[in-house]
Amino acid sequence: MAEVEIEIESPSPVARADDEARMRKAITKSRRVVIKIGSKSLSGDAWDRLATEVASARAQKRSVVVVSSGAIALGVVKLGLKSRPKDMAWLQAAAAAGQSVLMQRYEDAFGKVGIPVAQVLLTHADLADRARTNNARNALAALLEAGAVPIINENDAVAVEEIKFGDNDQLASMVTPLVEADLLLLLSDVEGLLDEHHQRVPFVRSVAREARHLAGASTSGVGTGGMASKVEAARRATLAGASVVIAAARDPQIVARVLAGDDVGTLFAAVTQKLSARKHWIAYTLRPRGAVLVDRGAAEAICARQRSILAVGVLGVRGTFVPGDAVSIIDPEGTEIARGLSRLSASDAARVARKKSETDEEDDLVVHRDDLVVLPIE
Repeated sequence: MAEVEIEIESPSPVARADDEARMRKAITKSRRVVIKIGSKSLSGDAWDRLATEVASARAQKRSVVVVSSGAIALGVVKLGLKSRPKDMAWLQAAAAAGQSVLMQRYEDAFGKVGIPVAQVLLTHADLADRARTNNARNALAALLEAGAVPIINENDAVAVEEIKFGDNDQLASMVTPLVEADLLLLLSDVEGLLDEHHQRVPFVRSVAREARHLAGASTSGVGTGGMASKVEAARRATLAGASVVIAAARDPQIVARVLAGDDVGTLFAAVTQKLSARKHWIAYTLRPRGAVLVDRGAAEAICARQRSILAVGVLGVRGTFVPGDAVSIIDPEGTEIARGLSRLSASDAARVARKKSETDEEDDLVVHRDDLVVLPIE
């Protein structure tokens, strides 16, 4: 997703240290935590260590949701495959075979500390539908109220490319506002985001200016999410008002240390003015079906005053979409400045472009401001 960026004066080292200390202290007060753990981190006694950590967090009156990878990796072993398959049917077969093994590992580990777990399988299509999103939110709330730990995974056994999240880092970023979490902990095989000298970056205030250029692609043959995916997931979760920490899963006390405010991992600061759950859903869960190109005046009205998009300010459209579909809003320079839900089909929006209604302004509406999300300036 393209973003509008402006130059912001870097804070002094003292101010930056104060910001980090304040954010780390805020983490100690987190009441709801989403923990995402990847395939490479799930081996040996990882399940037992995680269960012990979650039990300690719950003893501090915190509720915990786990987003777990691992079904495909376990299925590869169960089916006797030599490596992770590339064919979709075989990936789905491995996921189906491995999901029961994955949940049994969680059942056994969490059973030892007296915590019930519940399997929740999702696809992108589930969260792209508002009614199904609300159903998932209500089910997760009920599980947490009942004292269970939801173990969430992508439903890889049925998901095809069109309904996949991409990886579980992105799923975790979508689950964060879904359960109203104030902390997302992304457990990785490295100690956090590393700089050009392979030193841990302790604190990130702006993903665009401080982190994105440091993130590389996944090199693992086991999982699919690399550091670039984790950084993007962190960005999305911070826009929902959550703090995010990327940290090493191999540390047996990593959850406790993060919740204690220790200087571990890479902390991404939550934004001060978070997006509502609905607007976060529009901007970062829905996939645009097309684009609406607007003129300079409309672009300025959208960004500066969050005005609705009227037909008179539309230059044209791209793609094929119907009323209710998500669309990208593109300015004359080709930059995506917003996302929203279209009131019109692509053909109708193209037909009325540059025209002003002689009767009712409602007839001019292409995207209403209540359904429009201006992309953040970082």
